[in-house]
Amino acid sequence: MRISQALETVLVNSRTVNFESLADVLDPALIETGLGIAGISTIRTRRLPMEQMVWAVLGMALFRNMSIKQLVTQLDILLPGKAPYVAPSAITQARQRLGYEAVEHIFNLTAGHWNEQAAHPHWCGLTLLGVDGVVFRTEDTPQNSAAFARTKSHTGEACYPQIRMVCQMELTSHLLTASRFDSVDVNEMVLAEELIPHTPDHSLTLFDKGFYSLGLLHKWQSTGEQRHWLLPLKKQTQYEVIRSLGKHDQLIRLTTTPQSRKKFDGLPQTIEARLLSKTIKGKEVKILCSLTDPMRFPAADIVDLYSTRWEIELGFREIKQSMLHNAYTLRSKLPDMIKQELWGVLLAYNLIRYQMVLMAASLGKDISPSNLSFKEAASHIVFQLATLPYVSPGRIPGVVMNITDMASFFLLPGRRERCYPRCVKSSKLKYPVKKKNAGQLN
Repeated sequence: MRISQALETVLVNSRTVNFESLADVLDPALIETGLGIAGISTIRTRRLPMEQMVWAVLGMALFRNMSIKQLVTQLDILLPGKAPYVAPSAITQARQRLGYEAVEHIFNLTAGHWNEQAAHPHWCGLTLLGVDGVVFRTEDTPQNSAAFARTKSHTGEACYPQIRMVCQMELTSHLLTASRFDSVDVNEMVLAEELIPHTPDHSLTLFDKGFYSLGLLHKWQSTGEQRHWLLPLKKQTQYEVIRSLGKHDQLIRLTTTPQSRKKFDGLPQTIEARLLSKTIKGKEVKILCSLTDPMRFPAADIVDLYSTRWEIELGFREIKQSMLHNAYTLRSKLPDMIKQELWGVLLAYNLIRYQMVLMAASLGKDISPSNLSFKEAASHIVFQLATLPYVSPGRIPGVVMNITDMASFFLLPGRRERCYPRCVKSSKLKYPVKKKNAGQLN
């Protein structure tokens, strides 16, 4: 072997170790497993291997202000060659070879692994989950317009094709457990039904009132073991009181419709549920749930528990505003690349959130990941990941440890009580509006 070849081999190995050490937060074995499940294998050596293209997809979410060409250079994922850069078309072709199924499988594998390692706290022996929907918009290209619909209103049609996504999140850590998305004209409850196989046993899922469907809720509860649900009762819902379990606590019977029984196999004519009510700031709140055992699940804790559902709304804000920097339009121009980019966004969010779980664990048992500032922690983690390719291999463990050592700087202060009632403020206009008087209207 020539000395030049030996040096090049050492350079390749050092870059591989350096880059895979970047994956100390994302096990390379999980990447290889996800690629294998998707049936992706590389016969010849390319400058953009599929294992490292996964990091390019992650970089599209982590480095939102960079072009794809810039972030490939920033993350140092190119194998050595004659040219220091590659053409943008080569990156696009590499993304197309990767596809979106591989990134989806990697997300599912890492979500299961990270949620298992996180050791989440439980409520009455149940893991707290939240399910809700969010909408993303895509580039206005003919391919995207054919694949994704647009919302319509009295003012007309939306300017961009849109995607509806429904996510399932562990509420104490904000770690995503599963997600499904499709065109915006697909109902949220259809996407939520696809999350049932990914729902863990011994869990309590909190829904918004828009997910009220007796067929969906019955299937959610009966599919596994101890899979409970909770959501606000919709107005004008008809029910029959079976017996009272206490003050403002009733066991009720709900009647299913023939249409729902036809759609959901095995759906009975009636379903028993628990109805609790509580007056909060002069307004009566009614909560419907499957927690029918009053001895195991105290009524006083259940009503207050629903407020934690707001954590998933905060998670969506973290993704859109903090991580994507308010760039609501996805950058890809093809439907399959849009799906790949979305799975990359979810994977990148979970990657940051899992590091925040480790940060919170390093501070003590009384600190929850939600007590840390996502914006500041994410900025620090992304900065460390960006500089990791330029760190010598011997210093990599120290840099990784530095991520958790900085955890105390990201602690949030206690939340203040609201001084004024919640209201919608009028948007500030860029230019002043001139109001015409009656004489000018003629």
